[in-house]
Amino acid sequence: MLKQRIITALVLLAILLPALFYRTPEPFCAVALLLIAAGAWEWGRLNACTQGAALACSALCVVACGASWWLGLLVQPLHWLWTLAGAAWVLGGAWLLRSGVPAWAGYPRGLRLMSGLLALWLAWLAVAQARTIGINFLLSILTLVWAADIFAYFAGRTFGGRFSRGKLAPAISPGKSWEGVWGGMLGVLALALAWRWADAAWTAEVPSLYTRLGRAGWWLFLIALVFMAAMSVVGDLLESLVKRSAGVKDSSGLLPGHGGVLDRVDALLPTLPLALMLYSALVFK
Repeated sequence: MLKQRIITALVLLAILLPALFYRTPEPFCAVALLLIAAGAWEWGRLNACTQGAALACSALCVVACGASWWLGLLVQPLHWLWTLAGAAWVLGGAWLLRSGVPAWAGYPRGLRLMSGLLALWLAWLAVAQARTIGINFLLSILTLVWAADIFAYFAGRTFGGRFSRGKLAPAISPGKSWEGVWGGMLGVLALALAWRWADAAWTAEVPSLYTRLGRAGWWLFLIALVFMAAMSVVGDLLESLVKRSAGVKDSSGLLPGHGGVLDRVDALLPTLPLALMLYSALVFK
């Protein structure tokens, strides 16, 4: 399993890194589109679609993303869209987590499919727009989610159950603890402070999300980072909820040793639109 994980990770890096650091955003946007298309196929399968219907979900997502690209949305502020997306993630995420696993299958399948495809389209549009803004800006968002996940894992392993009486969401993801969430938040804050220092030291041409938030004041800086770290956990839990409802461990086997695409991007789905919401509020207010 470890060997598979390493090989898959190396292959992905060999594809993603050259696309990410290419002088123009188009190669990275194209690679991201392929991953989102795979995620849409997985979403269809998780919601009891046939192979043909799941492929149709993938095609629909590609059309939506391609149309957005063709219409020039990657360079538009879209503050209204990111605000609506942020509100939908917060309210919808709270509703679904409160309802729990049994309620998911009771929603109309068409509604489940369209909500997932909408979330994937928004995530692609956000990551493509972030890359258009700048590599430093995009990486600061991606690493926020990675830091939250890594620090949460080690904090949960070390301190899980020592300070809280119950698990975070035992019916959805029994392994997650409140200590892990707090550890993830502290890790994000440490990363943000270090990144702000690096931006200033090297005079970054395109400021990171952290630097932009810092310019708005320390209170907004802290609240926004804690909020985004929390929403990355929401994205992770919601995918776990859907998988538990479907009775599967992984969203697919497309990435040997890692599961599926959705297993790797679940925490990014809410975080990317929220980052663009904050960015557009600060830059285009």
